[in-house]
Amino acid sequence: MDLLSAAYGATSDDDADGTPAPSLATRILPSDAPPPPKRPRWEPTPYLPPRPLSAPLQAAPPLSAPASGRYVSKRERALLAASPVPVGSATPLPPPIAPEFDSPGHLLASAGMDHTVHIWNVWNQGNTTARVLKYHTAAVKDVRWSPHRPLLLSGGFDCSSRLVDVEEGKEISVFKEDQAVEVIKFNPSNSNIFLSGGSKGSLRLWDIRSGLATTEFHKSLGTILDIEFSADGKQFISSTDTTRSNISENSIIIWDILRQVPLSNQVYTEAFTCPCVSKATIQAKQV
Repeated sequence: MDLLSAAYGATSDDDADGTPAPSLATRILPSDAPPPPKRPRWEPTPYLPPRPLSAPLQAAPPLSAPASGRYVSKRERALLAASPVPVGSATPLPPPIAPEFDSPGHLLASAGMDHTVHIWNVWNQGNTTARVLKYHTAAVKDVRWSPHRPLLLSGGFDCSSRLVDVEEGKEISVFKEDQAVEVIKFNPSNSNIFLSGGSKGSLRLWDIRSGLATTEFHKSLGTILDIEFSADGKQFISSTDTTRSNISENSIIIWDILRQVPLSNQVYTEAFTCPCVSKATIQAKQV
């Protein structure tokens, strides 16, 4: 009991002489110690661009040509077209496409009843006659410029179509028929082919390389007044005189060249003839 009284009788926070005991902070940290440092504020790391590679990237090797007979998708064809052809490659290059011949803007061709074809130079204020072609033996009904070469095709009442080199002034080929040639037209997709229509209602496709008619279209038509090809050259439209047959359904007919048959004869059913036909060229406007 005496020991317990002695132990608990003294105040734990005070010394025996009554002096207060130092606090816990005072015992841990001295009075002259600096305050603890504050927590550093977070700052974002600045962006650094990537370092350039020491060696440049190697270009992808050009694509090889597909094996013969294998199907080639549209994507692969586009990649092959964009891929450069390696030097010394055994792959044959496609034949170059002949540039389209722009008929000189200062030259004008005219056909006349005097059996001649005149070439006019509209820029010359003096003598505007550049050349006179006298190869027909009757009136000339129609003339057409070739789209790829300086050639002029003419057809007339002497039952012939004649191809002339305008630069040389020489006749190249003569295409004989059994009818007066009323109208002629070059195929827009193949300048070696032209179509002729005559007074007996016959429509013929001609090849200027061989000088022969490759296709003839029959439908007991009247005089052919005008013809016009489609943009792709696979069809054409013909206008005929209906006064002889008195059938208005034959006035305008659309023909398929490959099958050599009419596709439609219900385009125009009026009891009148159409002396001229022309296709409309519509260009899409980019926005």
